[in-house]
Amino acid sequence: MKPSVGRRRLMAATAAMACLAGAAAAPVALAQAPADAGGAALARIRARGRLVVGVYNDLPPFHLAGRGIDVDLAEALSRALGLELTLLPFNADENMNDDLRNLVWRGHYLGFGPADVLLHVPVDAPLMQGNPQVQIFAPYFRERVMIARDLQRVAKMDSLADLAGQKIAVPGQSLAGWLLIGADGGAYREQLVTRLANGVDAAHALQRGEVAAAAGHASELESALAGDPRFAIQPLPLPRLRDGWAVGFAVKRQATDLAQALQAAVNDLSRSGELARLFARAGVAWRAP
Repeated sequence: MKPSVGRRRLMAATAAMACLAGAAAAPVALAQAPADAGGAALARIRARGRLVVGVYNDLPPFHLAGRGIDVDLAEALSRALGLELTLLPFNADENMNDDLRNLVWRGHYLGFGPADVLLHVPVDAPLMQGNPQVQIFAPYFRERVMIARDLQRVAKMDSLADLAGQKIAVPGQSLAGWLLIGADGGAYREQLVTRLANGVDAAHALQRGEVAAAAGHASELESALAGDPRFAIQPLPLPRLRDGWAVGFAVKRQATDLAQALQAAVNDLSRSGELARLFARAGVAWRAP
């Protein structure tokens, strides 16, 4: 599976609800379990002694080759629950519903999964309603689409028109790519360099001087460009763009006790500042959901 599949899945799941004005805000509370839901999931996990956490492959800076923010978060969660950690990395399927089925409530037909908890799930009301077999809860980060620019080549950017005639790096199969392809009636299409796996690759093209600007997720751009005074990173200047979307956890619907324990753990990580420190180590500014 190509690395861009994971980005297509995440973008498709979040674009409608997060990026256009008038879209519903993502809920942030722990989903309510059915009254007859079981409460033995955490007890079974404690008897096993390890927490199995699903993380997406090829999702920098959250997970790449065994490292990243989501890996650090998984380790922090397992420590908080007094358990050993077992990571279950996987390639994203074509849509988020498939990922929830394969990694949360049923398991993959190839024989792996499900995990006890899946990270980096959009906290989105329609997604929740369409997947009654799971609980989606505990948002831990607000992602957004941003653009970075070379200050020597683009001193200011009040609108995309300030990039006229300049090359812009953006992964084509991403939300940032779709937005730029359609911006101002397609005015910038010929300027786009789109054969890129993700926004980190776009940022690297900017660093090498191949383009004047690079667009992608804030986390991608920041992780590659943090602390480099040659570049400025700002929200993509589109009038209807909202302030991002939240990502959180997913567990089986009946795993009420596990959901409550994970919610308490991420609350503690947020209050103590540890969650922000996890992101800072990757060069990413933590944005509360």
